[in-house]
Amino acid sequence: MSRLKAFTLVELLVVIAVIALLMSMLLPALHKAREQGKRAVCLSNLRQLMQAWIMYADDNQDKIVGSDVGYDPRGTCWTDWPSDTSKPSKWEEAIKGGQLWPYCKNIKLYKCPNSTRAEVLTYAIVDSMNGWGGWDDYTPTLLIKNRTQLRRPAARMIFLGESPVTKGSWGVLYSEENWWDPAPVRHGKGATFSFADGHSEYWKWKDKRTIEYNWDDTDQSGNEDLHKVQRAVWGRLGYEPGG
Repeated sequence: MSRLKAFTLVELLVVIAVIALLMSMLLPALHKAREQGKRAVCLSNLRQLMQAWIMYADDNQDKIVGSDVGYDPRGTCWTDWPSDTSKPSKWEEAIKGGQLWPYCKNIKLYKCPNSTRAEVLTYAIVDSMNGWGGWDDYTPTLLIKNRTQLRRPAARMIFLGESPVTKGSWGVLYSEENWWDPAPVRHGKGATFSFADGHSEYWKWKDKRTIEYNWDDTDQSGNEDLHKVQRAVWGRLGYEPGG
């Protein structure tokens, strides 16, 4: 009988090296495809939350739901704030106690697929949409409390995927060239948003300062990401942008 042939050590090492090379080429593509899938789910979540926001206004003579989570004792906000933020069950209770729950009764839709297991709520509504308007003497006049006040619904931001979620509505300055709450960065180097006409979008950040922002970063002069968000939140800029 003829002897069985076997791979030599060199041949095995070559095969392993080829497999490793192929994996190094395929993994980035697989990661990108996975992220695109999660982004699509997040955009779908935001569209469904927008439908709930619209239906609430339909049922309340065009009055829009309160966005100042946790600060309104009248219980008119889109979600409540949990008594114990460390417990997911308390977050679920808070969401179910909010004004949008009757219109969107799927707890999974309140959470971005890029969130951690402990997170239950990862979306927020911006200040200008019946939220906190105390940035300066002028911002209270810019608050939208009734849907009939919206002149360009497709350009006005409502929800965003916040990271992390903060108490209250999501805030960005109006009369200064600076952020307040950090820009969300849950999807690569960008974020997801939804708008008053019901559509949602992904925005990829262009300025490094947007991604690395913290409350000590006061120099945002010429940051186009900031300008774009401020216009979508407030309808216009309250200052002359720097270069």
